[in-house]
Amino acid sequence: MVDSRIKNLAKLCVQYSVDVKPKEKVFIQGNVVAFPLIKELYRECLLAGAYPTIIPSLDVEYLFFKYAKEHQLRFVPPLQKFLVKDADVAISISCEPNPKRLTNIEPEKIRTYRASKKEIMEIFLRRTAERKLRWVVLPYPINDQAQEAAMSLEEYEDFVFSGCLLDKKDPVTEWKKIHQHQEKICEFLNRVNKIHILGEDTDLLLSVKDRKWINCSGKLNMPDGEVYTGPVENSANGTVRFTYPGIVAGREVEDITLTFKDGKVVKATAVEGDELLQQMLKIEGADRIGEVAIGTNYGITQFTKNMLFDEKMGGTIHMALGASIPESGGLNKSAIHWDIVKDMKKEGEIYADNKLFYKNGKFLIKEMVL
Repeated sequence: MVDSRIKNLAKLCVQYSVDVKPKEKVFIQGNVVAFPLIKELYRECLLAGAYPTIIPSLDVEYLFFKYAKEHQLRFVPPLQKFLVKDADVAISISCEPNPKRLTNIEPEKIRTYRASKKEIMEIFLRRTAERKLRWVVLPYPINDQAQEAAMSLEEYEDFVFSGCLLDKKDPVTEWKKIHQHQEKICEFLNRVNKIHILGEDTDLLLSVKDRKWINCSGKLNMPDGEVYTGPVENSANGTVRFTYPGIVAGREVEDITLTFKDGKVVKATAVEGDELLQQMLKIEGADRIGEVAIGTNYGITQFTKNMLFDEKMGGTIHMALGASIPESGGLNKSAIHWDIVKDMKKEGEIYADNKLFYKNGKFLIKEMVL
């Protein structure tokens, strides 16, 4: 029997996150282990009068990276282009059996493959900015990810579904309340020209002049809870040390420190995974910050190695190396958008035009307090 929370997650996704309409082409993508959720999403899309298509994935990624030659790594399958060009709605399920499956793959292979996705990324971002494509990423809890989070499967299921507010009587109303509250944060930040971030081994200046802060409240990710923008491309100056590992294809890059000058990374180190870090920075546009964000979901309290949850943690910030999201006004283009998280609960401060508005993981302005 299907967990009722899976059915409710599918309803929340189809009816609220992407708001599927009759006759829309909906592509549902996910690993076959998530079939219970895929099935419920398919059902809800049919009930909405849409045209759903299931794009299942299998555990063949390791074989691809082990045997693929360079020309195969660079090849972009026509189906991928078709999906981003033709879909009205894209629903992607975050569910990775064996997150460590690519641990022994050469970093250069991963870089080559990621770099090949630039055209796909640009089409995707352009169509979403034009509101021709709506999308959402949502989770399906499995034992492999529970182990990564140091939880039992039952604990992880509760963590996932409560993070989506499915333990509330009316999740849609709750997400709408979050949207209204976060809008106050965005309204404040949209009047700001400069952001100054201070913390452990961190002193970073960014210009956000004329950029738009985006309110994330369950429309693109489920769960959600962040506000973000794309900083002015040549404005980053200073250093940031990230608390949590950057994760690429299941591989962890530990204790990343980046130094910027006039927007570009001029020095990058990692205690573990440094070779992969250097390879990722070779991708065009990956040496600039495409996004800076503040996590606002204080219901997510621990790092799980699943960025769908981790970047939303209240008391953290994150930055993405690579592509900006066009809706924010960001202009940086890249084949990647690599989110890395920093804990701000100890010694963390953020100044907006020299005004302290965030300290030790909390907003200080009354209207912004969650």
